[in-house]
Amino acid sequence: MNLFWSFWIIIITVGTLLGLFFILRWCLNDSTGIEEGTDMGHEYDGIRELNNPLPKWWTYLFFGTFIFAAIYLALYPGLGSFKGLLGWQSSDQTVTNVAEYKASIASAQKDKRLDQFAKELDDADRYFGEAFNKLAYVEGTKDLRPIPTIAADHEAIQVGQRLFLQNCSQCHGSDARGQKGFPNLTDGAWLYGGEPQAIVTTLLYGRAGQMPAWKDALGVQGVKEVVSYTLSLSGRKVNVREAEAGKARFVVCAACHGTDGKGNPAIGAPDLTDQTWLYGGTRADLMETVLNGRAGVMPAWKDILGEEKIQLVSAYVWSLSNPSDK
Repeated sequence: MNLFWSFWIIIITVGTLLGLFFILRWCLNDSTGIEEGTDMGHEYDGIRELNNPLPKWWTYLFFGTFIFAAIYLALYPGLGSFKGLLGWQSSDQTVTNVAEYKASIASAQKDKRLDQFAKELDDADRYFGEAFNKLAYVEGTKDLRPIPTIAADHEAIQVGQRLFLQNCSQCHGSDARGQKGFPNLTDGAWLYGGEPQAIVTTLLYGRAGQMPAWKDALGVQGVKEVVSYTLSLSGRKVNVREAEAGKARFVVCAACHGTDGKGNPAIGAPDLTDQTWLYGGTRADLMETVLNGRAGVMPAWKDILGEEKIQLVSAYVWSLSNPSDK
């Protein structure tokens, strides 16, 4: 906060308190010259105004609020850039990335600084850390429990679901069915593979998908033909002649999606034959995808959640397309 805004806040805050204080003092002085208890001649709704002083209990309570305000503003930040005598802060507002955030939290916890967010994280780690470890690790070891084993543990799955709702539902939805541009995690169609370890790897390190734009290489007509052939792979009705021409052009797509269009999980190339479309399956959606390309990013969660929480979330996600009653 620069000097101008710091003084701006100080002047408004202190000025307001002083103004209220002097108004109260002025109200306590009887400047009417009329004897106390005299009828002032005013009436409203049957209530007459008498020349009586403010109630003592109310006056003392009001003065008490000024004392409280002075103590609070001295101890805690509130007057511009003044940090307060206790040095308390809600969180470190100077961090700009995850690495700085983690370093700031660690430093505050180590030095026992009055950083409220760091304290709450430290308390949560102590309170919940043991519970997470118990659910994620094989008892008495540092070996993570297998995903299917965790998925069969009702308590562990409930915890995994809560972690999913807190961290993943913003993109994939609370029901994990995704939305346009964000994969449905319940249908068994996986860009990078649905095996337990593949899901764990995705969460740990993230994914960066890249579908190149083909407008310049194929032209608009060429893209139309490729889209027609692509739609035909999943049984859609298309212009046969256009699809035949697109089949010849599909060779440039086969490098990623395979000659049969079934995709390649190793590089996140989707299966084009299964009626599952990440960015929409209409002709217009596919035209947009092939013409201009797509770039999707799944962030890495290793430094945010840690391995034990990721193991629990992975088990929950895996269980959505591998229910135990199968």
